[in-house]
Amino acid sequence: MKVGRSIAIAAALALSLAGAAQAQTHLRIGLAEDPDVLDPSLARTYVGRIVFASICDKLFDIDEKLNIVPQLALSHEASADGKTVTIKLRPGVKFHDGEPFDAEAAKYSLERHMTMTGSFRKPELGQVDKVEVVDPMTIRLLLKAPFSPLLAQLTDRAGMMVSPKAAKEAGDKFGNKPVCAGPYKFVERVQQDRIVVEKFADYWDKANVHIDKITYLPIVDSTVRLANLRSGGLDLIERPLATDIKTIRDTPKLKLVSAVEIGYQGLTINLSNGPKADTPLAKSAKVRKAFELALDRDALNQVVFNGEFVPGNQWVSPQHPYYQQSVPIPKRDVAKAKALLKEAGVNGPLAIDFMVPNNPETRQVAELIQSMVAEVGFDMKIRVTEFATSLKQSELGEYQAYLIGWSGRTDPDGNIYAFAACKAPQNVSGYCDPGTDEALNKARTLSEPEGRKHMYEIVAKRMVGENEGHIIYLYHRRVLIAHTERLEGYKPMPDGLVRVVGLRLK
Repeated sequence: MKVGRSIAIAAALALSLAGAAQAQTHLRIGLAEDPDVLDPSLARTYVGRIVFASICDKLFDIDEKLNIVPQLALSHEASADGKTVTIKLRPGVKFHDGEPFDAEAAKYSLERHMTMTGSFRKPELGQVDKVEVVDPMTIRLLLKAPFSPLLAQLTDRAGMMVSPKAAKEAGDKFGNKPVCAGPYKFVERVQQDRIVVEKFADYWDKANVHIDKITYLPIVDSTVRLANLRSGGLDLIERPLATDIKTIRDTPKLKLVSAVEIGYQGLTINLSNGPKADTPLAKSAKVRKAFELALDRDALNQVVFNGEFVPGNQWVSPQHPYYQQSVPIPKRDVAKAKALLKEAGVNGPLAIDFMVPNNPETRQVAELIQSMVAEVGFDMKIRVTEFATSLKQSELGEYQAYLIGWSGRTDPDGNIYAFAACKAPQNVSGYCDPGTDEALNKARTLSEPEGRKHMYEIVAKRMVGENEGHIIYLYHRRVLIAHTERLEGYKPMPDGLVRVVGLRLK
């Protein structure tokens, strides 16, 4: 009798635990790389931004049409001269450690972005001279000059708010256990394996958070990522291969969403960052022009991406309102490329150390580039490197050419300034041109699109048209997201990031 009762209790307990397990919803997201440090001041990677979307709310966000909308801010107002921006903050917000979000916390976060050693947010907020607390829920930004991209910068990592208490205690180790004010709080990270976050009970918009736990799994091999999605091991994957689009569309239980990215994919050339820049490719615009004329962007798009992506030659796509029609995509011209190399005094194959992040699609692009430019006289020595490692090596100048893209920003300034301005943190090539700097800085002070576009035309002609620059822009991806039909409420966003508020698992 006692045994039977014990069995009944055990069965009841098992049913109870099963019910609890069913109630605990768990979203599993497959990432194409492992993010770098999870500190919004120090982070660089696109996949890191996907993770940040769940843990670190920003002052502002964007909607599906690239409009800037409030998040931790409620509103903003600019002065007539454009040099003062007053921001009203959302009341009742808490950080994950229970500390209140207020004007002092916002001031601390912005100043941390602006002053922290190694911060990649410095150029994004470079025009901010001072942050003032007006009252407990209002801050005022005093600018050195009018700065048209400011709000757009605050829709990304520069606008992410961190707990002052946690940041001060952790110092430069904050990225090991970030404490922000997003819908999910950080639980654990195992490098190259997983990042786990759990729903934050005191989130300001908790009524729209329906999933209890999210695990981000870096799976570099796109085929393996898709196989896990099809088998049920994952619920959503970012950046499946373009060649897998048909497979995804033909799988009844999967859904595919896509949009042309607001960023670009290109080849960065080391012009003056250390000894590896001692090469004709770095020293001669003619050699760089020859390299570009050896490329066939349309063929690259067809061969690698089944024609699904958009060939380009600037930091915004040909579909973008700031694209410069006066600097069109050049056609392949092998004879002219060979002649330019001869004029530049390059005889025989020119060996180039070609750093390539480790994923199948990028490797295929690199191999096709290698084949194309070999016909002209370039010997590209492909060096496949883990993604986060490649970023570090690029900063140290340990490359001659680097196949690397940029996920893009809502304002065109975010796609060019940090990479092309003299000594900007992401200008790992060492490119520095006073004329480019003057135009880039002028564009930041103008609010009218026509005037800004003219400034960017100057930059495009110098950097791209005359091949004086350090980036050969190649194409613009379609940001692909595939997910199971169990996931409801997913909205494709122009920046390609996965917003988790509003998602449900059925």
